[in-house]
Amino acid sequence: MRILFVCLGNICRSPTAEGVLRHRLQQAGLEGQVEVASAGTGGWHAGEPPDKRTQRAALRRGYDLSQQRAQQVRAQDFERYDLILAMDNSNLRDLKALQPAKGKAELDLFLRRYKGVKHEVPDPYYDGEQGFEEVLDLIEAACDGLVIELKGRV
Repeated sequence: MRILFVCLGNICRSPTAEGVLRHRLQQAGLEGQVEVASAGTGGWHAGEPPDKRTQRAALRRGYDLSQQRAQQVRAQDFERYDLILAMDNSNLRDLKALQPAKGKAELDLFLRRYKGVKHEVPDPYYDGEQGFEEVLDLIEAACDGLVIELKGRV
């Protein structure tokens, strides 16, 4: 099983989801059975680490994102990954526009699929520290739902 998280620049929301899910998979004994990555619909930050505020907020909860580097979604990702989860509706629209006709990946909004309450992970980039904490709260809850699904699939 291969999962790709996608946001706009791949420096806040999607690297957070990647780090949280990796940690949750390890806790659930599923490490090595699920490939997890993240990317952005835009390539402005390609090669950069996650935003410092993202890293600080994640580290306070035990997630080390320092080794991650931003990358842009590529056409081959739609063939490589089984599930591509967008952080917001704009990202989902962009992914649908990029998806090749023969792409096998299933596309969905991350929170709609796994939390069902709030349909988008808000972009904390222009917010204060509380925005990054809210993103973590939402992503942790959704990752818990995703891990439950993965236990039944892998």
